[in-house]
Amino acid sequence: MGFHHVAVTTTDLDATHRFYTDAMGFRLVKVIAAPNPESREGEQPWSRHVFYDTGNGEMFAVWDIHDSALGEYDPAIATGLGLPIWSNHIAFHASSLDDLAACRERWLDQGIDVLEVDHGWCTSIYTTDPNGIMVEWCVTTRDFTDVDTREAERLLHAESPQLDAGKRPKLYRAADRTPA
Repeated sequence: MGFHHVAVTTTDLDATHRFYTDAMGFRLVKVIAAPNPESREGEQPWSRHVFYDTGNGEMFAVWDIHDSALGEYDPAIATGLGLPIWSNHIAFHASSLDDLAACRERWLDQGIDVLEVDHGWCTSIYTTDPNGIMVEWCVTTRDFTDVDTREAERLLHAESPQLDAGKRPKLYRAADRTPA
């Protein structure tokens, strides 16, 4: 089952719009401006809900909230809560390793550093958007087997699971365009 849209909040709509159109390649398809449901008497806080087509009919949305009662806030969905940046993130589907490489090149062309990780069953590239939200392009590189399912069940309930050391990530710096 797919999803209709995933939404995050921004404190800089212009930078966020540039990131999701230029760096991600998404297409702006709809903007709705409306009063906030919690409007207080004598005040008219409002929001813009901005929708981008991600290329497959599913959408990514951004809230641009105008409400002085909120004060300043951090829109980062992980670090804004005091969590590591990688814990809450948004992963978009890449159709192949070639597609993933094209996404990496697009980010580098936009001056964005890229972290690439081969997880053994998928390969991902990571960066952060203007709101401090980790964004990922990911391609699954092998099919799951019954053995994978049994191992997943075992690890799900293990009190002291064996830790996966993982593979060393590659850092691509936009400034020099070579892996570090």
